[in-house]
Amino acid sequence: MIKNICCIGAGYVGGPTMAVIAAKCPNIKVTVVDLNQKRIADWNDQNIDNIPVYEPGLGEIVLESRNKNLFFSTNVDEAIDEADLIFISVNTPTKTYGSGKGMAADLKYIELCARQIARVAKNDKIVVEKSTLPVRTAEAIKSILDNTGNGVQFQILSNPEFLAEGTAVTDLLNPDRVLIGGENSVEGQKAIQKLVDVYANWVERDKILTTNVWSSELSKLTANAFLAQRVSSINAISELCEKTGANVNEVAKAIGMDSRIGPKFLKASVGFGGSCFQKDILNLVYIAKSFGLNEVADYWEQVIIMNDHQKRRFSRNIVKTLYNTVADKKITFLGWAFKKDTNDTRESAAIYVADDLINEQARIAVYDPKVESNQIQTDLNYLESRSASENEKATKCFDNPYDACKDAHAIAILTEWDEFKTYDWQKIYDNMLKPAFVFDGRNLLDSSKMKEIGFIYQSIGS
Repeated sequence: MIKNICCIGAGYVGGPTMAVIAAKCPNIKVTVVDLNQKRIADWNDQNIDNIPVYEPGLGEIVLESRNKNLFFSTNVDEAIDEADLIFISVNTPTKTYGSGKGMAADLKYIELCARQIARVAKNDKIVVEKSTLPVRTAEAIKSILDNTGNGVQFQILSNPEFLAEGTAVTDLLNPDRVLIGGENSVEGQKAIQKLVDVYANWVERDKILTTNVWSSELSKLTANAFLAQRVSSINAISELCEKTGANVNEVAKAIGMDSRIGPKFLKASVGFGGSCFQKDILNLVYIAKSFGLNEVADYWEQVIIMNDHQKRRFSRNIVKTLYNTVADKKITFLGWAFKKDTNDTRESAAIYVADDLINEQARIAVYDPKVESNQIQTDLNYLESRSASENEKATKCFDNPYDACKDAHAIAILTEWDEFKTYDWQKIYDNMLKPAFVFDGRNLLDSSKMKEIGFIYQSIGS
């Protein structure tokens, strides 16, 4: 029976997942560790509004269990030593160097975790892959543990997360399924059962699926690839709609009512973002190519190509509509996060649209209810398109949306925050330069109402 859980990595997956496990398993001590001292300090902040991950309902769950059976610490070694079961939930970004650059997952943080576990562990441990990893990573982790450890036995399980940012707490409390992959050996099956028993505290048994490790790892990549494929598919149709006079929302509704297709992930937009979709598809492409499956690789790579095209198309359309120049024009971005109800900006469409417009010498004003100005600068600097000082000069962040929109030539909606629908758009119009343009990258607002106010309003796919 599991008494002590350690999770290495206090990010968007590790923090919420462990908070829910602690809340639902009061008899298990859960310790979340991270080398980032500020992040741990933020998780321990008395004001739950300051915890580093914004998710509806998360603060309350953290408050319920924190310092009872949920702990956040920088003492990694101690937590590893005490744990019966260790989750690895660290970042696995796409490689930016060497072999597999731009496609393969960078596993250096995973390997560092494995070596630390091997060094510290003095008794048998169950190690669980929680990060999104390429197929057969578990094999590599086991090899490191078995060959560098202190002679203790390790069982490696794959337990990919299927939570969506913005609804993470709901997804964790009421999951569609929990997937656990492990070895078919007696010890492997015992380890699987121990993790099943943890989840069974609140998840129905028939929703807990057990597979071999490889199936579990590939299922995560495939799930994200299929979801991203749907987004790129409807975005491809959105461009066709704009040329033909069809309306993409009407098309999406019509096909979504087909029970074989369903309505989810058929919302046309400026493109998908987030830490998983692009990274996982690129990983899938890399794996396919490494096995010589070039047609398979080309098929999945097209999903990424279409997504990049959609972002570029959006920024090009802004320039074209604003009389082929945005030089020294104020363009206000409403939203910077990659989707609503999260402060995560990884691979957000806003970053790439802003980069394109800054290249055209636009002045970018940004308002996002949950993203801080330093994060916006970090995102732009990561692209290395220009110096940090140039990025800072070209962008200005606002705490108030009306101030952000004042004297703007155009507004671009990049995140589907619900609050944007409630704004006094007449007031915004009155304080903008004329003609006043709105480019709705999320099809969030009512077209007829916006045009009635006087806006030149453009949305995706209509």
